[in-house]
Amino acid sequence: MEHILEQYKSVTENEVKTWFSIGKIANFPENSGACIKYKTKQIAVYNFTRTGKWYATQNLCPHKMEMVLSLGMIGDKDGIPKVACPMHKKNFSLEDGSNLGGEDLKIATYPVKIENGNVYIGFSD
Repeated sequence: MEHILEQYKSVTENEVKTWFSIGKIANFPENSGACIKYKTKQIAVYNFTRTGKWYATQNLCPHKMEMVLSLGMIGDKDGIPKVACPMHKKNFSLEDGSNLGGEDLKIATYPVKIENGNVYIGFSD
């Protein structure tokens, strides 16, 4: 199972080689998540309209290795935007992927940009 996690590495905006179009803003639910596929990766995309921001992370929860994060509840913890895994309620920062419960679990994050009503996620491969 570890080899599955290895394909997910956070990408900063400076590392982006490809901006992948994932659809129109209207295709994504507000204040919730959706899942898209990029090559072999499942990516969770969050339209956090309460804050006016978009986030993208791996869809794979590293706790029990389930593809469920796009179904998680989004909110904030001490001002940090987060997603809670729907299975075991592990909380991950949408900004840097860190585990907000202090555990040694982390998720990959990806930059998102909006242009002319289209949503793009940045990848380094």
